Amino acid sequence: MNPYRSIPGLMLALLIAAATGTGQAQAPSYPDRPIRLVVPFPPGGGADSTARTLAQKMGERLGQPMVIDNRPGANGLVGTDAVAKAAPDGYTLLMTDRGALGVNPSLYARLPYDPRKDFAPIGIAVDGPYVLVVSPALGVSSLAELVALGRARPGAIRYGSYGVGSMAQLNLEALARATGMTLQHVPYKGAPPAVAAVVAGEVDLTIASPPSLLGLLRAGRLRALAVGSDTRIELLPEVPTLKEAGVSAPALIPTYFALAAPAGTPPAIVDRLHEALRGALASSDVADKLRAAGLVPNAGSPAAMKQVIAEDVERFSVLVKYIGIQPE
Repeated sequence: MNPYRSIPGLMLALLIAAATGTGQAQAPSYPDRPIRLVVPFPPGGGADSTARTLAQKMGERLGQPMVIDNRPGANGLVGTDAVAKAAPDGYTLLMTDRGALGVNPSLYARLPYDPRKDFAPIGIAVDGPYVLVVSPALGVSSLAELVALGRARPGAIRYGSYGVGSMAQLNLEALARATGMTLQHVPYKGAPPAVAAVVAGEVDLTIASPPSLLGLLRAGRLRALAVGSDTRIELLPEVPTLKEAGVSAPALIPTYFALAAPAGTPPAIVDRLHEALRGALASSDVADKLRAAGLVPNAGSPAAMKQVIAEDVERFSVLVKYIGIQPE
């Protein structure tokens, strides 16, 4: 006896389709609920403001809200590791910076995540160029004059950083190495204290993001010598790029703010998120807001971001060893 004889034809078709996997029924489309965007730094910083600027537009394009979750701690390790260990389903993402992905592997002996293996890159959203500034009291008006002074007086020029292993220390040591200068390092607890120290005459120079410097530059309390970007930036069009100032070696490397998902996230979801990111950055209101914050929209591909991470891990490993920083 045929066990299906009493089942209506439509129901029989559905049973067969379910058994063979060839039916038209599909899993719910992504996304079908809010997406959590983890920022491994406190509210108010560059990564946080970038995440909040992009989240609304991306959420509109995805049809679901993106909810910011600040998870600060241990120089970005806490939040970054949380995303590395999250389910790879596209509902927990990371907005982080160059330090957490490219520098931390050289600074920590037991880093709980591997940025090259534990994430599916979505794309670098923006680059954040640094501006090299000096105290007017130093008596130099160009990078060439700074280099000449740094060579003539080894160790006499002091620079302020945001702490040991910070992008400020790594960049200024890279600049010194590329130009033959010997500089003296003075660490501070963040960028604002380092900038304030230059203004007060405690140190001679530092690097910082453009918006934090505008008022001090216009008031003549700081002097800008170069910007670490491929082209001049809108906020400071009169300031030459590092290459224009005479240094072509890697130094004053910008930070970036980038999106990533846990490794194993389906490629179709990564592609959907990347397209939402590109679309958000293409919106004039978003791009204008980011540029006003001294950031340069990027929208690089997942493959390009993966390559940048790998190159950074190698590059900063060499630089950390050269400086003599001991991993924690």
